[in-house]
Amino acid sequence: MKPLSALLVMLVVLSWATDAGARTVYRCVRGNTVSLATAPEPGSKCVAKEVDDNVAKVPNLWGDLGAINGTLYERQQDGKTVYSTRNLPGSTPVLKFFVQTPPGSPAHEGLGKVSKPRLDMYAREFKSAAKKTKVDDAFLRAIAHAESGFDERATSPKGAQGVMQLMPDTAHELGVADPYAHEQSISGGARLLQRLLARYKGDYSRAAAAYNAGVGAVAKYGGIPPYRETVDYVQKVTALHAAYRSAMKLPPLQPVLRAAQ
Repeated sequence: MKPLSALLVMLVVLSWATDAGARTVYRCVRGNTVSLATAPEPGSKCVAKEVDDNVAKVPNLWGDLGAINGTLYERQQDGKTVYSTRNLPGSTPVLKFFVQTPPGSPAHEGLGKVSKPRLDMYAREFKSAAKKTKVDDAFLRAIAHAESGFDERATSPKGAQGVMQLMPDTAHELGVADPYAHEQSISGGARLLQRLLARYKGDYSRAAAAYNAGVGAVAKYGGIPPYRETVDYVQKVTALHAAYRSAMKLPPLQPVLRAAQ
């Protein structure tokens, strides 16, 4: 995964030369999302931006508007190879990229590692919380596994606490008096996930992303924020969710259909 500045440099290198010493990158707007491409995108309003090959600092072409997809795609358009950060029909992913996580963001990698499912950990509490909230028991366990490795005394560098790594303000909002008490933590985390899954219509990836980075970040980017920590976290939770469903002898999940970005 490459940093955003390196991605823009790559787009500049891949773009067609408009004249000696300059390259053109297209800033394309569709709805409330922005993408960068080496050619105008069908269906988007695109403005050509020339970038001097010798410029000391690569300019910010993203601005403050819309979503940045965390992948650079390649496709054929009018007989030419085009690169874009928007996943259009016929696109093939080339590389992942990330943007700088904003200061103060709750985004984190999680303290737990991807390892074998632990069905023995707080089985009664997870079953009870899942039943009360209708949250998939396997998903609830996957979040706890990724967050803390089931350590009820865990405290993250950003101040998250307990099995479900609730931030103090979030714990207070959820009525969790002692975030280090595993039963309270699991119950509170389940209620938070219930809200997120309802918000994203059962999309586990977006719910995990919002649990990690906040609903504001998911709204800003129109999906999983391309922060390194959040991308890694969602991949970890997704792998653990599948492992827990398998260990609990539950059928594999069907993918959530999304509109093309």
